[in-house]
Order: sequence, then structure tokens, then C-alpha cells
Amino acid sequence: MTEHTKTDGLPGMDMPVPTPPPEAAAARSARPAVPKIECNACPVLCQISEGRTGACDRYANQAGALVRVDPVVLLRRTLAAGEAELVAFAPPGADDAASTSAGDAALAPAAWSGDLLHADEVFVTGVGSSTTYPDYKPAPFIVSSKAQGVDMVTVVTEGIFSYCSFKVKIDTDRFLGPEQANIRCKGEVVGHVTTAEYGSQMLSLGGVHHLTGGSKKEGRITAEMMQLLGNKQAVELTIDGGSQIVVQAGRAPIVNGVEEQRMRVGCGSATIGIFAKQLLGHVDEVVVVDDHITGVLSEHQAGRCLDMRRSGIKMLGRKSTPGRYFQVANPGTGWGGTDIAEPLSIIEGWDDGTAWPGLRLLMTSTTGEHAAWYVLDAQLQPVEQPMPAEVRAVVERIGENCEPSLCTVLFLGGAGGSLRAGVTDNPVQLTRAIKQALVNVTCGGAPAYVWPGGGITVMADVTRMPDNSFGTVPTPAIVAPIEFSMSLDDYGLLGGHLDHVRPLEQVLRTGGWHTDGAPRTLRWVPQPAANPWPLGHAPLLG
Repeated sequence: MTEHTKTDGLPGMDMPVPTPPPEAAAARSARPAVPKIECNACPVLCQISEGRTGACDRYANQAGALVRVDPVVLLRRTLAAGEAELVAFAPPGADDAASTSAGDAALAPAAWSGDLLHADEVFVTGVGSSTTYPDYKPAPFIVSSKAQGVDMVTVVTEGIFSYCSFKVKIDTDRFLGPEQANIRCKGEVVGHVTTAEYGSQMLSLGGVHHLTGGSKKEGRITAEMMQLLGNKQAVELTIDGGSQIVVQAGRAPIVNGVEEQRMRVGCGSATIGIFAKQLLGHVDEVVVVDDHITGVLSEHQAGRCLDMRRSGIKMLGRKSTPGRYFQVANPGTGWGGTDIAEPLSIIEGWDDGTAWPGLRLLMTSTTGEHAAWYVLDAQLQPVEQPMPAEVRAVVERIGENCEPSLCTVLFLGGAGGSLRAGVTDNPVQLTRAIKQALVNVTCGGAPAYVWPGGGITVMADVTRMPDNSFGTVPTPAIVAPIEFSMSLDDYGLLGGHLDHVRPLEQVLRTGGWHTDGAPRTLRWVPQPAANPWPLGHAPLLG
């Protein structure tokens, strides 16, 4: 970690600094004053000494000039091996020869077509682009290009988001915690548990109230957690009254130290229905244990349609409809997301006028990870026995139909303030144009879903965004890329900053318009195969 500037000493941001001894103060006063430069990329206004970075680690004082230490990320449709390299921009105002030379270097990756305005090859993302703060400043990149013969404009910026969060989907049957339970990171509350969905548990992490509405420590840890999560890194969380989990986008969740393997194929009732015919003739009864709906085959509609004989089984829990039981056990990390380790504990008994010795019973979880085979003895007591091969094959089929457990991390942010002012002098026109499907919104070139209703509330899958797309500022807030693409004509109609539109070729040669002569770098990255090309693609609207 680089050494920060004086913003570390803002009231409440860190522990109090002890008073130095008099001799240390005297020695310090004897040193020559070191000139600092002010960074105005966010409201913190860091005073940065030469050779150091600001509090966000994104801007530095390099020989008296403010520079951005990380590169601007550009997408290429096709990128040969070894091309994802850093290349320097020429400083704005350089002479033609120098600019041309630097521009040629910037476009140097092998297999470059030479068609600088070919929008189907290059897209400037907001990653590393800088911000529009203060609000009146136009976006750092307002790029003109062509797509399918149409003159296009893409307005590119990094937004400073206070109103933002991550919605996390955890594929697991395990009990993570009760709804509305607090989620903690390093002891600080950073979110809460929301609803359980089909085979998944949803979490809400971050948000303005945790960033700015609590203590300084809560805000700082929340911002750190959100940056790690958005950048596809692992985060350890603890849920009040529940589990300890490790979450990482695109990876399996780790619950109480155990890595999850499977997302259930369905609830207990659905599993009964799907596999009833495959089990017919090999079993006399099947119980699929599930925290939500436990299924019993002979009573279930699937069993009735297959003319199965009733087994006389008596289940614990609350009967819903035939063959479907709620609350057979408490939530937990055992069989089917319940707290049981012994499946027979949810069977109250057997009707001795209906059940019979030799009855064959399969008990399994909704993922097939837990399964046991029993045969009733003469006293109608289930005795565990080796599972027949044909039954084992169906249990394995249940597991085969379970998708791998993953953590899905979605960035959710409200784009207001300087974001819209960086596009147009009349921000409501941008909002209206997006809702009219005239503007395509992307985050780091990844497709963004725009929520219905007022404002510009966007949501994007972080795994479809470039690596290290997210940063922080110590206000605290999250820094995230966002791009608005539209036709040049529509940009003019919504009152865009037409004086700052620059051709793609010029942007590639010199970088952003307000870099104050500081050199910039760019990084070529390939467009993810799963993403549509941002230009000419229909917006994802609610």
C-alpha cells in the first residue's frame, strides 16, 4: 500500500495521532517545505506530496504533476495473445510529430486494423477514465465514432457513488441467517439478509446508510468490503444468528468453512415430481428432506398418478397439500438445509395397518449429497441397508441435475448529480432519453439493467466487467465506471456537451480532455464473449 496524504488525518478517519516530542517538531520545522498539489477529483481535495498518492490510491504527484496511476481500459472485439499491455498517451498539446509517434505507439498492438474509427473494434470504458467532479465539469471522455454507418457518441466517466450497494445471490441450501439479520465485516454492520429464493439466499451489502449514516469506521469498512466484492475478490462475512461465509463473485460460497458444491434441483416436492417415474418399481416410499417443502412420494400427486401404494408413513411438520410438508425441522446446515443429521428424526412413525415389513424407503436431500436406504423390519422399524445400484443411479441423477453453487454479485447504483451533468446541461433530458431507449447504459462495457421509475438506477454483473473496475474515495464512496452511448443526433437533442466531443482517434492519441498535460496510459482488454457490443445494442430497460 502506498503512503497516503494528509487526508488520513481528517477528524474521525483514524485513531488520534499522538503529540510528537519537541525535538521532533523542531527537526521537522527545519526541513525545507515540500510543494504539494491539490487533487480535485473528489470532495476530499487531497494535498499530495511529490512521489505520493492521494487517499484513494488513484492519483499521484509525479514530479509536480497530478497523474492518474492506473490506466484507462479500452475494449477490443478481438485481441491477440500478449496484447493486453500498457501504452502511454501523448500529453495534450504536444507537437504533431510527437503526437503521431505516441499515437502510433498507443495503437501498436499487433493485428490492429488501422481503422481508428471502427466502432466495432474499440470501445472506451469508464475504468480509469477519471470523474466529472465538480458537477459542472463535462465527462472526461466524450467520444465520437461510427457504428453500422451511424455517427455515435459515448460519454465515459467514473462515477462517485454514495447511493450504491451490491446484491448478492448465494447458491446454497444451508441456513445462512434469518431474514433482516445484520451482516458484519470485521465486526461492523455492512448489510443484511433478504429473501430466500429458489435454491439461493439473497444478501444486500453496502448502501448509503452504511457508507455515511453510521460511524467513520463503519463507513470505511463498508467501502473496503464493497471495493473487494466489486473487484471479484473474496470477502469474509458473519451473519448475526447465522453462519460465517466467504463470498467471491463467480466462485462457490464457503459456509462455516465448507465450500458449497451444488445448488438444489428443486424443493422436496419438485424433486419428487421430477424423479418419481425413474424411482417407480425400485422403492415403496421416498422422502426428500427440505427446509421449505419436504416431499413424500406415495402421498404426492406424482405417486397417486403412478398408482403407488400408500406406505403409512407419519411425518413431523405441518402438512400443506398431499405429500408436501412444511417445517419438518429447523433451518440449519444439515440435510436439505435443515438442522438434522439423522433423517429418521423427521419420521414420527408408521401406520401399522398400512405399512408392511420389507417396505423399501429412500431418504435423500434435494441435492443428493445426503441419501440413505432403509427397509422396515417385522416391527416396522427402518433398518439402514446398502443402497441398490438402480436407486443409487437415480440419486446420482439428482446430483447431476444440480448446478454448481456460485456467488453472483450485482452492482446496483443510482446515477445522479455529476454523472448526468457531465453528459448534458439539462440532466433530466438524459434520464428521459434512457427511458425512451435512445441511450444505452453500460458499466465498464458490460450490459447494465436500468430499473423502471424515476432516476437512473443501474445494475450490472461484476463478473462481466473488467478486472479492478471499482475504487473508493474516503468520503466514503464507491468509484465505478459508467458509459452512455447514443447517436450524435440524439446527443445534440438532449443538450449534450457538443464542444467536448472528440473523435476516437484523437482520444486514443492524447487521452482525456482535462488531464492538464499529465501523461496517461491505456490498457487493451478483450471484450468478454458473453457481452453484447456496447454500441448499437438495445438498452436493457425495466
